[in-house]
Amino acid sequence: MQSDSPDASRKRLYVLDTNVLMHDPSALFRFQEHDILLPMVVLEELDAHKKGLTETARNVRQVSRYLDELLGSTADIDTGLPLPHAEGRLYFQTIAHTHTLPSNMAGGKVDNQILAITLDLREQHPDRDVILVSKDINLRIKGRTLGLRVEDYTTDQALEDADLLYTGVCAVPADFWENHEKEVAAWREEGRTFYRITGPLTRQWHPNQFLYLEDDPDFNFIVREVEPNAAIIERARDYTQSRHSVWGINARNREQNFALNMLMDPEIDFVSILGQAGTGKTLLTLAAALHQIMDEKRYNEIIITRATVPVGEDIGYLPGTEEEKMMPWMGALEDNLEILGQSGDGGVWGRQATQDLLSKRIRVKSLSFMRGRTFLNKFVIIDEAQNLTPKQMKTLVTRAGPETKIVCLGNIAQIDTPYLTETTSGLTYVVDRFKDWPHSGHITLRRGERSRLADYASEAL
Repeated sequence: MQSDSPDASRKRLYVLDTNVLMHDPSALFRFQEHDILLPMVVLEELDAHKKGLTETARNVRQVSRYLDELLGSTADIDTGLPLPHAEGRLYFQTIAHTHTLPSNMAGGKVDNQILAITLDLREQHPDRDVILVSKDINLRIKGRTLGLRVEDYTTDQALEDADLLYTGVCAVPADFWENHEKEVAAWREEGRTFYRITGPLTRQWHPNQFLYLEDDPDFNFIVREVEPNAAIIERARDYTQSRHSVWGINARNREQNFALNMLMDPEIDFVSILGQAGTGKTLLTLAAALHQIMDEKRYNEIIITRATVPVGEDIGYLPGTEEEKMMPWMGALEDNLEILGQSGDGGVWGRQATQDLLSKRIRVKSLSFMRGRTFLNKFVIIDEAQNLTPKQMKTLVTRAGPETKIVCLGNIAQIDTPYLTETTSGLTYVVDRFKDWPHSGHITLRRGERSRLADYASEAL
């Protein structure tokens, strides 16, 4: 079997599978100085998926527009089409493949035809590295068994490893104050305590990142400004105390306290919260949203949306309006509103008001109808955000108008969308891209707070 490492000195020829272009239409321009070949079956598959209002159909139509523009620039397809923003050329399969596949591989199957074409190209161009690029794991496995060089399309991944994803917190060394006390300037503004810290440690910090000491529960700070060799930090508010409850909810651990600091901060327009089931993502977000809408009058409505990717068998089309169709996907919303109804401020009035909020102050919207909209003075919650592609995430976040806050919730360990991984998820994408923006914040919740049964099941099962 051949080595999987291409020779860097040789110009490569990449054969693209259909799912690569469906996933990222701009993949045509992402291979730098190397050449690309599109098999004829890929063009046929693109044609079969061009109809509809889904994100995949939109991507396919964009690919078709790109190809039409490229074909209009030259009359000689055999010599390849020059690719803008890249030095390579685009080729199309113009002759039938002649390579014979093993007898147990059906020749009419699209994946097998792509494999046969790649094998043909490898024989026709022994001086080049011919590489098949596909998002389909099974196709890559079959390609490897045939001795082909195969790769996943990773150009759009935000990180090499999901374990490197920004967590939003930083543990400072135990001797932090001892090493910085001579270089600290402290002051108070409107009841808030600020410190200006200088030193090399500040170069690792990001705006709205949280700092803590492992053995000191009172050391909780948030980074407000980052300078080349200094940073301004503020003491975080303690939402674990009952007098600082948010719609009857208190933080139960350090990370939840940090999450409420971000959710309640009007200067932070974009918040992302990662965490496993039971860590309190939805409950904390809803409590903060209700408090700022009902008590502080900061926003006038909650908009909740999520990717409708079923975990089990799909139940088909649902009757009713847009909100009625989305309600079966919003079980977590109803569960958490029930908790907030029991703990909400105002006794009987609070419980009754919470029961009415679903129809009066909370709007459940579908992703399918987000294009072209602008949200003004809204608290937008994107649930199950790990199932969104980077392009879908961009479409949603750019809907924000003045005085709007967007909160993304998800768990990148539970991705249900085909061809999305922990490193290519739209949630990973925004966490990495927004970490240096002074009006955004992120936190990863580690500890479950549902029950001892749920905690044990998460560990033992």
